[in-house]
Amino acid sequence: MNITKENIDNLNAVVTIEIGPSDYEKRVDDAIKKIQHKASIPGFRPGKVPAGMIKKMHGKSVLADELNKILSDGINNYIVENKLEILGNPLPKADDKIDWENGKAFTFKYDLGLAPSFEVEVSDKTAFTYEVVKIDNELIDKYVKDVRKNYGKPSNPEVAEERDVVFVDINELDEAGEIKAGGIFKSTSIGIDRLKSDVAKKKLIGVKKEDKVVINCKELYAEPVELSVTLGIDKEVAETLNCNLQLNIKNIARMDDAEMNEELFNKVYHDGSIKTEEEFREKVKQELASMFVQDSDRKFFTEVEKTLIDTINPALPEEFLKRWIVASNDKPVTMEQLNEEFGSWGRSMKWKLIENKIIKNNNLTVTADEATEEAKRFVKSHFARYGQVPDEAEVEKTAVTLLKDEKQLEKIYDGLYYNKILNLFKSKYKLNNKEVSYNEFFGIKEK
Repeated sequence: MNITKENIDNLNAVVTIEIGPSDYEKRVDDAIKKIQHKASIPGFRPGKVPAGMIKKMHGKSVLADELNKILSDGINNYIVENKLEILGNPLPKADDKIDWENGKAFTFKYDLGLAPSFEVEVSDKTAFTYEVVKIDNELIDKYVKDVRKNYGKPSNPEVAEERDVVFVDINELDEAGEIKAGGIFKSTSIGIDRLKSDVAKKKLIGVKKEDKVVINCKELYAEPVELSVTLGIDKEVAETLNCNLQLNIKNIARMDDAEMNEELFNKVYHDGSIKTEEEFREKVKQELASMFVQDSDRKFFTEVEKTLIDTINPALPEEFLKRWIVASNDKPVTMEQLNEEFGSWGRSMKWKLIENKIIKNNNLTVTADEATEEAKRFVKSHFARYGQVPDEAEVEKTAVTLLKDEKQLEKIYDGLYYNKILNLFKSKYKLNNKEVSYNEFFGIKEK
């Protein structure tokens, strides 16, 4: 077997593989013998079918199978031995025509997509803004308000307010304002603050039990699907429905905010260390600051990623990659889809190349022990969501199962490499810390 490579340009090459009889004849003969031993054909005893007959029946398919094995091993070994950095997989040239009938020596050609050559420098020569969410009193107030609501107690007030839920019997009215015979009837509940229009909200705010309120159905919700659920009708009917509804108020429900006292503090923080409102707010402030570190890290990492892709912009063998995507995709891909999505796919590929270069240049590695510990941490956090504390044996067993799942294993390794690259960026780049408001950080427009 002879293998040669011709560089078309910096990103594309053609590998030619020449295979002669000495490369495949013994393999083909051995494969024919295996078939012969198992063959059962009328007129011959099992295993005694003549080799010539087996070769005539199966020769072409056996030859093709053995050549494919030789080709696969040959090109893969060639890539490894010559340390070729390729993208995708080798693709057989479309214009190759093989004479399976008369050929003795065979020539196969494969297109290769080559990884581009580039350098990545991660150093304090480059500066990035590292945004930090300002933990001010307004943000603490909002969080405390949510906590009090989540740990609140239900009540049934006499008069409805905007955050209340009203339990109602709904009747469809006719044009004369009377209950329509055979019309819509539904007993349900309505959250006042979820209503579409201020008109509908104002009609329900201040109602009492046994009050009757008339509201047009189009004023209730912005989406027909919400109206269909509330009234118990098909979505298609809800889309065109235009009628007045009479709401008979049967009950009012409210979730009263929890009191700011030790009972609440102990429900939120179980160690009993929080005694006063001031201590509670300080604890909330610390937790918020810790929580937003991950958001700051993600935003910083995304900015570095974008900057490196845009500045380095490694070239790609686009035509080869498009062919490879079509060939390797399980579902048919149209050229329209390919051209539309290739831009974002190409950016992902460029980042993967840059990321691999960073990992290699900085000798970043993830060990099996690190992956095991990360799997254990994941298992413990999963149990913690349900208020459970598994013993170490159960954690070990579940972690082993998790690591046997290829997708989960890849996810764990990707996460660990992400953290190592993030820490590298934070230690090497010059960071200019900038404190911003919650709304500015998350791009929320002020009302």
